[in-house]
Amino acid sequence: MLFQRNADVKARKKRKHLFCIIRFSKAHECSACGKGGVRAFAGGLGKLCNFAKRKCCSPFFAGWRIRGCAKTNSIMDRRSFIKATGTALAAAAVGVPANAEMRGAFPGTMRREKAGGGLKLSFFPYELKLRHAFNLAKFSRTTTPDVQVVLEYDGVKGYGEASMPPYLGESVDSVTKFLGSLDLGQFKDPFRIDDILGYVDSVAPKNSAAKASVDIALHDLLGKLMGQPWYKIWGLSPEKAPCTSFTIGIDKPDVVRQKVEEARPYKILKVKMGLDNDRETVEIIRSMTDVPICVDVNQGWNDREQALRMIDWLAEKNCLFVEQPMPKERFDDMVWLKSRSSLPLIADEAFQRIGDITRLAEAYDGINIKLMKSTGLHEAYKMVVLARALGMKVMLGCMTETSCAVSAAAQLAPLVDFADLDGNLLIANDRFDGMKIVDGKVTLADKPGIGVTLIKK
Repeated sequence: MLFQRNADVKARKKRKHLFCIIRFSKAHECSACGKGGVRAFAGGLGKLCNFAKRKCCSPFFAGWRIRGCAKTNSIMDRRSFIKATGTALAAAAVGVPANAEMRGAFPGTMRREKAGGGLKLSFFPYELKLRHAFNLAKFSRTTTPDVQVVLEYDGVKGYGEASMPPYLGESVDSVTKFLGSLDLGQFKDPFRIDDILGYVDSVAPKNSAAKASVDIALHDLLGKLMGQPWYKIWGLSPEKAPCTSFTIGIDKPDVVRQKVEEARPYKILKVKMGLDNDRETVEIIRSMTDVPICVDVNQGWNDREQALRMIDWLAEKNCLFVEQPMPKERFDDMVWLKSRSSLPLIADEAFQRIGDITRLAEAYDGINIKLMKSTGLHEAYKMVVLARALGMKVMLGCMTETSCAVSAAAQLAPLVDFADLDGNLLIANDRFDGMKIVDGKVTLADKPGIGVTLIKK
């Protein structure tokens, strides 16, 4: 009987099959535990693969960790394996990262779906208290309204949030009303991310921060179910994450000096501009440090000729780029300015959803992606892909947020040119521990989901 099985395996090995053929036999010892284990021939390649070595040579399972031997008591039968293979092929056909679709196909690699359970959404207001007054060209504030979100499935919780600076046009009332209108309990499978977020987006127009809160919580939940952070699920290298800038707001000279001193560990400073003292602020900074700066005007310059002169002056001050120099409605002036600017121009307030990118490519050199505008990570990832296809630079920013949303955005950091992920450092009542800034660089935690731990309930 054993001889017949071996002969059968050899015969199958000669033929080029699409699927791996599994055979179980005590004659095959597991190199990890010494007991009867599993070996498989990779169809079409004719190579012997020992699952106990935790790696398969099949092109569909390369790099996958499969726990399958007598010691773990989780050997797959042939039907389960073929079903798993079909899942991988389906994932590849629609462009979904195989990790996300396949992780649950093998016993012991992720939490199984609980029959009859659905997604449970809860939320509550949480006002963010700023360490310093946040002064911009158009307004000033000392707090930011925020709503904290929890999405639960089978006892696992994913965290999200909606941060609402004034220019977004959202409020605690609008966010809680929107979230209260959602029926996420109808979704029994949390991995149907397109269906879930498509439904959320269809409930009402706008409400981008409210939608982002659900998206972030769902990504955190799914990452925890898969046991991996999202940068790994996307196949990104964390060492490619850029340095983040530290924001110096519009303020009195002594406060500017204090903030520059606080920012010593950072390699890039982001300077808020748009008032009459713009040059004075930059000169103060340059008297203290020569680290590169980037400038965020927040639509504060109204004359394109004056804007061009300021840009030329900033180019001599080791400035990397200028963000939203003119009002977002002044599209033709931005086209004119882009054609003459000596520095890259980045769209912020002018840019909201993915549908804006193609048009903005005429007037800006890059885009600033913020989860509170993009409705979350799902669309933000697509934004990066489209912007790259159009030859645009990509900046990853944030609002004043807890480490929840900032750490979620940081999962995309290895894909971008510039990062401005200091929103959590600007508040005094963070609820989470998440991504860190080490020597000025975005450093991603090897924690599942968006990489955060709740520290304050």
